[in-house]
Amino acid sequence: MDVEAAKLIGAGLAVIGLGGVGIGIGNIFASFVSSVARNPAARPTVFPFTMLGFALVEAVALYALLIAFLILFA
Repeated sequence: MDVEAAKLIGAGLAVIGLGGVGIGIGNIFASFVSSVARNPAARPTVFPFTMLGFALVEAVALYALLIAFLILFA
């Protein structure tokens, strides 16, 4: 197998986690909208936790892309 083909396959496998990130972000914001719709007064309390969850899930996406770029260009 050619080295370039192996790099492409490895980078593709490294970004499989982005599917889970998309599902995670969807779940976070769906739960946020649902909780605010049920109790609008709780928005100031719930919103910071929503942003924290979003940041943590998005960090996984950035790590996956970083690994893919390292495989491709290193």
